[in-house]
Amino acid sequence: MKTLLKGAKVFENKGKGQFVKKDLLIDGDKVSVSSPDEQNSCLYDSLFDFRDKFIIPGFVDVHVHLREPGFFYKETIRTGTMAGAHGGYTMICPMPNVKPAPNDFENLKAQLDIIEKDAWIKVLPYGTITRDGDGRSELADMEGTAPYVIGFSDDGRGVQTGDLMEEAMKVAKSLDKPIVAHCEDESLLTGGYIHQGEYCRVHGHKGISSESEWVQVARDVELAAKTGCKYHVCHISTKETVDIIRQAKKSGVDVSCETGPHYLILTDMDIKEEGRFKMNPPIRSAEDRDALIQGIKDGTIDMIATDHAPHSVEEKSKGLEKSAFGIVGLETAFALLNTHLVNKGIITIEELVTLMSINPRKRFRLPGPLSLTEGEKLCDITVLDREREWTVDPENFLTKGRATPFEGWKLRGKPLATFVDGRAKFLEI
Repeated sequence: MKTLLKGAKVFENKGKGQFVKKDLLIDGDKVSVSSPDEQNSCLYDSLFDFRDKFIIPGFVDVHVHLREPGFFYKETIRTGTMAGAHGGYTMICPMPNVKPAPNDFENLKAQLDIIEKDAWIKVLPYGTITRDGDGRSELADMEGTAPYVIGFSDDGRGVQTGDLMEEAMKVAKSLDKPIVAHCEDESLLTGGYIHQGEYCRVHGHKGISSESEWVQVARDVELAAKTGCKYHVCHISTKETVDIIRQAKKSGVDVSCETGPHYLILTDMDIKEEGRFKMNPPIRSAEDRDALIQGIKDGTIDMIATDHAPHSVEEKSKGLEKSAFGIVGLETAFALLNTHLVNKGIITIEELVTLMSINPRKRFRLPGPLSLTEGEKLCDITVLDREREWTVDPENFLTKGRATPFEGWKLRGKPLATFVDGRAKFLEI
């Protein structure tokens, strides 16, 4: 099956990303390129005119929640990966807060079997750090799951003691896998559910302090320096965290981090009294948002991940205090970032592709292209229309989740097609 994509701006990564107008031929799991001015005499089975559209290595999200096995009423691997394809993702990496917890190969296999049967795009899961995924129990059988996972995480819970984290880092180092940490010191929590800032104070809510995040980050970068473990910080949200990671990188610590679109766009003063504005970590202050944007611009923050966290409508309909933590994001991430970062001149489209496609593959050594050049294998690509205007309507989502703080927002930019191993998984033309 050969598919010719004509006239698009194709992403090349030759030290620095750039777009070059070319025709691109998908032939099985390989691509070939030619100038649009050349006479394209190749034989093909189908042709798409993508004139002035952008073709990139498919997006990768290293932080999603697919909820299966165990919580299929929130999301399934099928619905989550369909949403991923709809959002331009060719690979996503689900966190291990499922049931049974993937703390050994037998429990992980329950998830792997569903992935093999139902996934629309590539899925590479995490194993837990601790047996119960609670940041407190004894270590999981990390050696048993290591060959099948991207890394180890107890996302949703921080590892609560330095001794336990150091032990985990030593094991992860021996297995050449990263520790991927949700940083939250539970001793600093006081029942809060939004950022401990101005909105919280004015409206009489209980707050989550910035310190509850950055204290564990500071502890962990010291342990990563000590053990030599590859260490990745999930969904950073505070200005202090950005500075800690910036300084750790300067000191040679093997550390990387991600943030989410909502932390780069919203502040706590944008919150409304609805569960769709509740996530953990919370949306923080304008000062924190500005520090995150600076971290994106100077390379302190390596990648953008959605923390796609679907819940049932009932679980998200209980207001700020009682709703479950988490929002969906796979189907809105590109459009939000294109509209509010690229189109406002904060970063370039090439930099956004690097944050969403290239850096995740490099950091986690994931399969897939880093550049769409002649003979590139593993043809996982996405076609983007940067000018398409649309309005966020959760009823049109493919995910089961409906909670998004961006409901009703008018955005510019949309994926038009997603190809995995050269096969179309989503087309909107």
